Amino acid sequence: MGTKKVGKYEVGRTIGEGTFAKVKFARNMETGESVAMKVLEKSAILKHKMVNQIKREISIMKIVRHPYIVRLHEVLSSKSKIYIILEFITGGELFDKIVHQGKLHESESRRYFQQLIDAVDYCHSKGVYHRDLKPENLLLDSRGKLKVSDFGLSALQRQGDGLLHTTCGTPNYLAPEVLSHQGYDGSAADVWSCGVILYVLMAGYLPFEEIDLPTLYRKICAAEFSCPSWFSASARSLIHRILEPNPKTRINIEGIKNDAWFRRSYVAVRHGDEEEVNLDDVNAVFNDIEDKYVSEQIEGDAGGPLIMNAFEMITLSQGLNLSALFDRRQDYVKRQTRFVSRYPAKRIVTAIEEVADTMGLKVHSRDYKIRLEGVSSNKMGQFAVVLEVFEVAPSLFMVDVRKAAGDTLEYHKFYKNLCSKLDHIIWKPAEGAAKSALLKTTTC
Repeated sequence: MGTKKVGKYEVGRTIGEGTFAKVKFARNMETGESVAMKVLEKSAILKHKMVNQIKREISIMKIVRHPYIVRLHEVLSSKSKIYIILEFITGGELFDKIVHQGKLHESESRRYFQQLIDAVDYCHSKGVYHRDLKPENLLLDSRGKLKVSDFGLSALQRQGDGLLHTTCGTPNYLAPEVLSHQGYDGSAADVWSCGVILYVLMAGYLPFEEIDLPTLYRKICAAEFSCPSWFSASARSLIHRILEPNPKTRINIEGIKNDAWFRRSYVAVRHGDEEEVNLDDVNAVFNDIEDKYVSEQIEGDAGGPLIMNAFEMITLSQGLNLSALFDRRQDYVKRQTRFVSRYPAKRIVTAIEEVADTMGLKVHSRDYKIRLEGVSSNKMGQFAVVLEVFEVAPSLFMVDVRKAAGDTLEYHKFYKNLCSKLDHIIWKPAEGAAKSALLKTTTC
């Protein structure tokens, strides 16, 4: 399969997928910088009447420029697609760290919580409320610093009563007032979500978790939870002040920043002078200005799996342990999970389809890309996974596996099960060979 180019960007593998967009790895050919390219189909946006929401998300991401928030570089448009160019984050989700370690040490939890509060405080100072804060929307860069992402449900401050009226977000992280369908303060609602995140970091599980929604909502509205014995008294006190059902008496961000537990080893982040934010490119994209269109082109053949070039393989290794490509003994999996096979690409696809069938999943295959669909284990939604086959060297193929819909923890369990059933096609080189193979795949 050939190389795709969009304007000055060379486009690589898909690294994420949502209802209305795909996120692809890309490289700025002028600077050599790695970026994430969010690709949206204009027809889908128009069909689902999402124009205003998408425009708002893009505008918000341009407004919020902070070290702990994923940066939006620019927005481009072709006749059929919109391309959002974002900072490329290599460290995965904070959720992966929780799944790997079970729970985080209190001091490490505090460090991430401090970074989260810094980012959220900055957003609120700009009149922006995230409304979907959860560990899966918190990424880590190669140095382990937090990066808040996914502003798809965020809102700008309203005129009039200043309250928000839309119930949105992930149920387990929602504040009681959001569930009440009455107007709510976006700042207080975000603070509640931050409190749930802190609890999850330190406990390794949710404070409010029930299979049926009415019971879950009742427990949230009553703040019916208890802290594990290993929480320190000061951490417990702060969490109870955050998870206060009444938003008027709930601690605010200023109160959190003045709390003795929070202030321990706290260093406020410096983010330099305020940058002038220009929304001309956003307006141009949504006003369909013809001369702002970028060219799309595909170079080379389009008959086999996408070939992963040397630059992409090297970038893949930044902040990641590439031995995970070969080592199936690991007892956890990452957000972007992958394995390697020496079997022909068509045989790999067939094997995946056969295994998916035994797991009761629907299979959709096209151009060495497979989407598996089923019902989530709690029967409350869809579970979907996308697998894509890449050629990384002659007769060496990498299968990239990623969650498209459903719970992350459920996906981790699915991936382990999948690998055990595909064990016969997964390449397990002799010790030392993995490193050699990686060197061969990353040379020009």
